[in-house]
Amino acid sequence: MTMIRTVLFAGTLALSLNVSAAQAAGDAAHAPEQHWSFSGLFGTFDRAALRRGFEVYKGVCAGCHGLRLVAYRNLMDIGFSEKEVKAIAAEVDVPAEPNDEGEIEDRPGLPSDRFKSPFANVNAARAANNGALPPDLSLIVKARLGGVDYLHGVMTGYKPAPAGMKVPEGMHYNEFFGGHLIAMPAPLSDDGVDYKDGTKATAAQQAQDVVTFLAWAAEPELEERKRMGVKVILFLLLLTGLLYVTKRRIWADVH
Repeated sequence: MTMIRTVLFAGTLALSLNVSAAQAAGDAAHAPEQHWSFSGLFGTFDRAALRRGFEVYKGVCAGCHGLRLVAYRNLMDIGFSEKEVKAIAAEVDVPAEPNDEGEIEDRPGLPSDRFKSPFANVNAARAANNGALPPDLSLIVKARLGGVDYLHGVMTGYKPAPAGMKVPEGMHYNEFFGGHLIAMPAPLSDDGVDYKDGTKATAAQQAQDVVTFLAWAAEPELEERKRMGVKVILFLLLLTGLLYVTKRRIWADVH
């Protein structure tokens, strides 16, 4: 899992350099900085936001964008029960192992399966999207310059094009996307999903929640890494204090 993420991150990082160049060439506005619960040394993921973010991904994004590095069972890490995960996985059909005749049939998904991609292959994805290739979202937060703020900006940055600017057919104006022209229509709208926890599903709330979910998908180990970092800092502070006391005692009689 870690090796796969590393290899794909290297590839998506290269793509992000092209995005940054496009932003510079297209004079895209800088996405406003948002407040994220997981920012900072002691930041953690908001579990309620993660669940809502999954609802947005499932209801809005999953039709075009895959999440191939995340397994259904990983959802238990953000508060879903085993029963819920089994039900979510069973909603999709995935290829089974070949039978005795060598034929491959579909079976209901299992928690151990990774999220099923919406398209069978790249060509199918392009054909369904007028030639555009919807990116996989597993590492999208790491692959885009600006990370979570940039993604939030793109999702909320759809506006009418400035006067005099021609938008080609099949494209849309976005204030924060590099070059301002994006093939994806505005994905979010007020009440576009029905949150199970009763939260009002404004477009802004959906953007905040789904970006939080995608940040977790890209770095599920974030909280553990931060906890380890705090432990290391405390250990080094303690060690420094012990070394100082030891030094004072050893050199106390030396004038």
